[in-house]
Amino acid sequence: MTLNIPVRENKRLEAVVARINENVTLHTYWYCSNINAIDRLGINDHGPVHIRIVANLALKILRMLIEAGVQPSAEKHHKLTKDDAEVIVVLAACLHDIGHIVHRTNHEPFSVALAADLLPELLKDIYPERERAIITAEVLHAVYAHETEIEPLTVEAGVVKIADALDMEEGRARIPFQAGSTTIHAVSALAIEDVQLRKGEKRPICIEIKMANSAGIFQIDNLLKEKLKHSGLAEYFEIRAEIAGEEKKLIERYEL
Repeated sequence: MTLNIPVRENKRLEAVVARINENVTLHTYWYCSNINAIDRLGINDHGPVHIRIVANLALKILRMLIEAGVQPSAEKHHKLTKDDAEVIVVLAACLHDIGHIVHRTNHEPFSVALAADLLPELLKDIYPERERAIITAEVLHAVYAHETEIEPLTVEAGVVKIADALDMEEGRARIPFQAGSTTIHAVSALAIEDVQLRKGEKRPICIEIKMANSAGIFQIDNLLKEKLKHSGLAEYFEIRAEIAGEEKKLIERYEL
């Protein structure tokens, strides 16, 4: 998979994305993550497609927040630039789930350890040593803090947490559902048809969700709301969810 994201005029981000696209180990970790997630556990994708979606969402959210006047933590605390904050969120998005190659359980700390090994190669010659160490620290924090109940200490980490939760459109739930899972988690995820980020009316960002069935409320209430609550950025978001057209029947029958 080629990671395609709108780097704009950010030369360092462009260089990092090129490194990501060339890194065989990272791409193999994404592949192995999906073997464990899909083939062995029967859960949804945690590999290349998920990574591409989360990286693009994280970059878009960060840019919308900056446009609304929110200062990235890398700029505030380390005197780095907004471009560097973009590098941090993209790298964290690309590395946050690689711990699945070890196990789904406790994958966050596993992801941190694996990411720490990959980051020197991904950042080599793009940043001088001190800045490289700072970027590494910020990325590892964001990787660890994507777990729902871990409170992020940076804007960038909160952005990655929210972006991860927003990868919930209909097709993303098909793997466990088609494998025979009719839990409320599978059915509610299948009810989400479309997720869009727009400028909000009362807050900087509106998460606009179109549902095929009201079961999607469970997905919003139990996953998105919790991640937003523990993101440190909830004050900048509003959520609007609606059923588009006639409500769709998702299951014919449920038996125990």
